[in-house]
Amino acid sequence: MLTILYRGPLASCDYDCAYCPFAKRRDSPEQLRADREALERFAGWVGEQPFEVSVLFTPWGEGLVRSWYRRALVELSWLPNVAKVAIQTNLSCRTDWLSEASDRAALWVTYHPTQVAYDRFLGKVRSLPVRHSVGIVGDPAHLPDARRLRSDLPARTYLWVNAEEGRLYTDEEAAEWSAIDPLFHVSRFPHRSAGLPCRTGDSVISVNGDGTVRRCHFIPEVLGNLYDGSYRAALRPRPCPAAACDCHIGYVHLEPLGLYDVFTGGILERIPAVWP
Repeated sequence: MLTILYRGPLASCDYDCAYCPFAKRRDSPEQLRADREALERFAGWVGEQPFEVSVLFTPWGEGLVRSWYRRALVELSWLPNVAKVAIQTNLSCRTDWLSEASDRAALWVTYHPTQVAYDRFLGKVRSLPVRHSVGIVGDPAHLPDARRLRSDLPARTYLWVNAEEGRLYTDEEAAEWSAIDPLFHVSRFPHRSAGLPCRTGDSVISVNGDGTVRRCHFIPEVLGNLYDGSYRAALRPRPCPAAACDCHIGYVHLEPLGLYDVFTGGILERIPAVWP
């Protein structure tokens, strides 16, 4: 199986969160057209492969407000060679279309308390017909929202907490977040990764809109191109060249952390194998 983290040129988002590390722009019609064409090309490539593929869409912006991401999620979910297709989303889109997807579609949902009415968000999550996790950034101002959400979500729904970028948590603060997400300790500190074996560049790759392949989103070295097949010769087990990794979509693939055992069957949608 090859797991692909796909990130096209889309950068527009309907939210404007102060803690978001992603640079946002207002995409022009031309930029949106280019993103749609890139995604359609990628989805077409996936459907032509003779091997099993899993896909996680990790857009800079919000993808599901765009029809081509909704269509790709549904269509890819039905392909016989696709084991799982998931996307990171704020869930601001309508959700009725998800009933058209197979059970191999999944969502990685983030709740942004300053951007959406609580009841509206909760109602959408409760009605989702596909596998999903829900999460929140560990901003101290959002702790009451996180507690309320954990109380109101079904017990079967995993609520993860991402440590806020650049924030150092005291043990007391960390304990408060761990009461909501027992796996918060995994996110609390960046992981030293230099020289450690990592699945990226072997069974996991990052692909951008023009097909450029890298081992992950955080390592600039190019391995080749998806569409001419030049990436294949570069796939092999290799250690991480970065000093540290502080993003879940990166460090989940670090072999010494053992997170594939923790998230077996739910790596892409961030759902622990044993939950609740």
